[in-house]
Amino acid sequence: MIGRLQAIPSERSGARCHGALVPCKAAGTVDYWNHNTAYHPMIVATAGQIDGDVLDIGCGEGLLVERLAEVSRSVTGVDRDEGAIRRALVRTAGLTNATAIEADFMEFDVSPGSYDLITGVAVLHHLDLESALRRSAQVLRPGGRLLVVGLSANKSVGDYVRSALLLPVVRLLSTIHHEDRSVPVVAMPPAESFAEIKRSASHQLPGVRLRRALYYRYVLSWTKPMGDQSTG
Repeated sequence: MIGRLQAIPSERSGARCHGALVPCKAAGTVDYWNHNTAYHPMIVATAGQIDGDVLDIGCGEGLLVERLAEVSRSVTGVDRDEGAIRRALVRTAGLTNATAIEADFMEFDVSPGSYDLITGVAVLHHLDLESALRRSAQVLRPGGRLLVVGLSANKSVGDYVRSALLLPVVRLLSTIHHEDRSVPVVAMPPAESFAEIKRSASHQLPGVRLRRALYYRYVLSWTKPMGDQSTG
């Protein structure tokens, strides 16, 4: 089953369900907390400031797409996993400004400069890093924002020490938030270290900002310069 790209509404509709500006949750879909969804509030807050067209890379079963739809003009989720897209289509079925498409981000048929915000949570390590960053810059509009929550590999002594020191905090917060590990995901260990990711990102996206974060993740943020009309 392949999701189809739906027409983007001509005016801001919010997360509309039968004409109401309220989230519409499909039967059988639930919210949950894990090390990825912990970053959803930050991402949604950024999207709310932008109030534009959003692309979520590696959208999985669509929880972030659903949440982004509440504060964005339109949201498109892409994922190459057929099962995940089936679930995402169910979750977003009542939203007129959101859709999910079975597609590989690197081959996704989209015009350059189509989005105001591109998001990705725990997905960049599934792709060729530099190619994915270039592709993201290509499909962003000038002034658009790339916001990624990613995973990095432990390679240096410092990497291992930092992970060990944070382990008690991570376990405590996971318990407090009742971490749900039942959501099916396609897991793959990251290949690049934080230092390697930072080096590649700085080369591909001048001015990019990266910071280490909780739950063994990092946050990458980049704004495409207003005068940048590049198409890749």
